Amino acid sequence: MRKIYLARHGHPDFLPGARICLGRTDVPLGSLGRMQACLLGEILQQKKISAVFASPLARCRQTAEALHLPVTFVPDLVEQNMGCWDGMDFDSIRASYPELYQARKDNPLLVPEGAETLEEVKNRAMRAMRCCLENSIGDIAVVAHASVIQAILSAIAGIPLAESFSLRLPYGAFSTLTDDGYLHILSLRKTPHPEMTPDLAEKLLSAAAPGERIIAHSRAVAEKAAEITDNLPLPLDRQKIVCAALLHDVARTFPKHAEVGAEWLQILGYEEISSLVRQHHDLQSTDVDEAAILYISDKCIREDLPVTLEERFRESALRCKNEEAVKAHTRRLQTAKKLQQTINSLSGREIIR
Repeated sequence: MRKIYLARHGHPDFLPGARICLGRTDVPLGSLGRMQACLLGEILQQKKISAVFASPLARCRQTAEALHLPVTFVPDLVEQNMGCWDGMDFDSIRASYPELYQARKDNPLLVPEGAETLEEVKNRAMRAMRCCLENSIGDIAVVAHASVIQAILSAIAGIPLAESFSLRLPYGAFSTLTDDGYLHILSLRKTPHPEMTPDLAEKLLSAAAPGERIIAHSRAVAEKAAEITDNLPLPLDRQKIVCAALLHDVARTFPKHAEVGAEWLQILGYEEISSLVRQHHDLQSTDVDEAAILYISDKCIREDLPVTLEERFRESALRCKNEEAVKAHTRRLQTAKKLQQTINSLSGREIIR
């Protein structure tokens, strides 16, 4: 009996929480989406997949490529054409089409001018599934869009199309189908969540693509964090610290990068790593725990080279633009010096200069 892994693409290149009616609008994956694709690839590469099929739109193409198998693009897997709404944000849609926007809450079968109906989406989606199965053997992966996957699942489960929107599909999640002549649903909306290891953290960092300088810095911070951890007589989680160090600047090119990176990791399901990343720029406690090790390790590295705390903070002081920033900088320096004193004392050597 064959298995079909039916996956939704990763998060497109707009901020998490943004609400945009993409449809056929061709938007690539953002950093979060590439990390979701990476996790999907980690899980599905463990399956015995013989072929990968995908919508030709960039967000599906890039997700499918993370499976590291040749990809066949199937036009019938493309997202629903949303007509005059396609590419608009929902705030603008609500303002410009208030009556239809409200009416669709009660009847999602209603569509804007120029859009496909859900019945049309279902017909071509099932046609696409037959095409994928007829042109492959063994287990396969199919990467598509929310409305296409909802239409397929509703057809298999016998759910009315008007209720298909209740099948919420997280970005990067997959459902497993079986085929014994008829399609059956084996599992629904599984979010990939492999164990976080330094190897996986490296892959996620590379997938996010923050730039070679940031990647080199992150690796140097991870090495310093491992060194500090290995020299302390404390029950610290070394793997968690190293993984967080590798990912602490994953959103470095974004404003408030510590908060953004932490949010991404929380969305991916790595809450403990997220918590450490959130604190790496501004630590509130001087207790020597995993968060403190990441915080102080980051302050020991400039670019990808070791630096003294005095040098690092003297440089960062030049970026303080107002009194509030100066106060925050002073507090962070005092935290770092307190940790320096405690860690050097515990380790019996000047491991932090």
